[in-house]
Amino acid sequence: MTTAAGARRPVIAVVGGGMAGLSAAWQLSQDLGPAGDGPPQVLVLEAGGRTGGKVRATEFAGRAVDLAADAFLARRPEATGLCDELGLTDALVAPGAAGAALWARGRLRMMPDGVNLGVPTRWWPLARSGILGPGGAARAALDLVRPHRADTGATGDRAVGGVVTARLGHEVTERLVDPLIGGIHAGGVDDLSAQCTFPPLLAADRRSGSLMRRLRMPAPPPPDPTAPPSPVFWSLDGTAARLPAELTTALAARGVAVHTGVAVESLTRRAANGADGPAWELALAGDASTVPGASGPTGSARTLAVDGVVLAVPAGQASGLLADHVPAAAAVLGAIRHSSVTVVTLAVPSDAVRSDLVGTGFLVPRTSPVDGRTALVTGCTYLTRKWPGLARPGDELIRLSVGRFGDERPDAMDDDELAAAAFDELGRILAIDGRPRESLVTRWHGAFPQYTPGHLDRTDRVEAAVAELPGVAVAGSAYRGVGIPAVVGSGRAAARAVLASLDGTPPAPSA
Repeated sequence: MTTAAGARRPVIAVVGGGMAGLSAAWQLSQDLGPAGDGPPQVLVLEAGGRTGGKVRATEFAGRAVDLAADAFLARRPEATGLCDELGLTDALVAPGAAGAALWARGRLRMMPDGVNLGVPTRWWPLARSGILGPGGAARAALDLVRPHRADTGATGDRAVGGVVTARLGHEVTERLVDPLIGGIHAGGVDDLSAQCTFPPLLAADRRSGSLMRRLRMPAPPPPDPTAPPSPVFWSLDGTAARLPAELTTALAARGVAVHTGVAVESLTRRAANGADGPAWELALAGDASTVPGASGPTGSARTLAVDGVVLAVPAGQASGLLADHVPAAAAVLGAIRHSSVTVVTLAVPSDAVRSDLVGTGFLVPRTSPVDGRTALVTGCTYLTRKWPGLARPGDELIRLSVGRFGDERPDAMDDDELAAAAFDELGRILAIDGRPRESLVTRWHGAFPQYTPGHLDRTDRVEAAVAELPGVAVAGSAYRGVGIPAVVGSGRAAARAVLASLDGTPPAPSA
C-alpha cells in the first residue's frame, strides 16, 4: 500500500493475537513499512493474557513442552517461510523418530507403508499389517481388480468416509482413515469434507480405475548423498510455541503495538467523515487505557476509530461482530460446529514401561476398544522419542490426546479423574506399571472447527460478503485449514485483502 507524503497513515486493528492475527500483523507491517514517529498504524488486540492462541508451551517435569501443536508440515511454505523471515531457519528441528502405530485388533500395529492420509495405496503392506481382518483386507483388494468407472461430470463436495467406504470398505475407513484425518480435525470422517481435508481423494474418486493406485505418491528422485534428509515435519529448537513468541517480539521491533487483555465487543460502521476519515469504530473492553487512539473516560468502555480490521478470532466471535453488517455470512459462521480436545501430558518412569516405544506414538480408532470399552484416548505421542532434546535419564514424557466430536465424557470429569482414566488406558496399551510421576491436563474447548461437506463453498461466500465491507477481512482456522501453515497463510491473505480494499484494488484470491 502506498501513502502520499504527508497523508494520514491508515490505522488497522488486528483483532486476535493467535497465529492468524500475528501473521496478519506481520504482513501489514511489512507492506506498510516502518511506523516511524508517532503512534503505530498496526495494532493487535488480544482478549487473553498472552499471544499465540493454541500454539502454547509450558514448563513440565523440568522441560518446556508444547500443549497443542508441536510441529508443522514441512511441505507447506507458509510456516517455514515465516521462520525464514524471522531469522529462525537455523532453529528448525526435525523429529528424532518416524512412523506411528495403530491400536487395532487388541494390540499396537505399525502403520503400513504406502498410506496417504490413512488411505492405503498398496494392498500387500496393508494386508500384512494385521490392522484389518481377513474380510476387510479382501474387501479393500476389490479396488484393484474391480473396474471403477470415471464420473468426470461429478461436482460438489462429499464426506471423506463416504468416498473411502464405497471404494475400500468400512474397515479401512474406521481403522485407518478416521484415526488420521479424524484425529487431525478431532472429528469423524463421515462428517468431514473431502474437499477441505483431502482434495486428492475427491479428484481420484472421479477418475476411472483403482483409488489406491490413483493416490500413490510419485516416486521420489534418487537421494543426493550430500543433501540433508527432507523431514515431513519441522518444529523449532525449544518448542513450536517459540514461533509466536519470536513473532510477537519481531512485531514490537517494527513498531506494532500488541495489547493483551483487550477485547473487542462490537464493530460499528462510522458515518462518512470525508475521504480520509476512519471507517470503523471498535468498542473495547478490558485494559484499553494504553491502546493508542482509544477514546473514552478512564475506567469506562473505550472506543477506537480505525480504517481497517482483520478479524482473526473464532468463528462464533466473528459472527457476533459481523451480524449487523453481513447477517447471512454471520449466520454461516455461527453455524460452524466445533470439537473440544484435552491434552494430558505425563512423566512416566522409564523402567515402568514394559513395551517398546517404537516410532512417534500411536492412534486409537474409535472402533478399537481398550479393555472392552470405547477409548477416551484418541492418540499418543512419545515426546522424548519424537523430540530427543526432551529426553532425561529415568523418565519418558508422553502426551495423550483425549476427546473427539460427539464424545462428552471428558467434560464430565475433573482434571484428576481425566488424567487417571487416560493413564489407565495408556497403561493397558503399553503395559505400564505404577502411576505417573507428574501429570498435566490442558483443555482446549471448542478448538477445532468441523469442516462439513460444502465448507469451502460456504467459506467463499463468507469471504465475498465480508469483502464488500471496506477494509475488513477474516482469518483463522475456521476457514481453510487448521494447521499452523494454513493459519499463517490465512492471516497473511486477510492482511493483503484489507490493504487492497483500502487501496481500492481487487484482492488476490485465497489459496
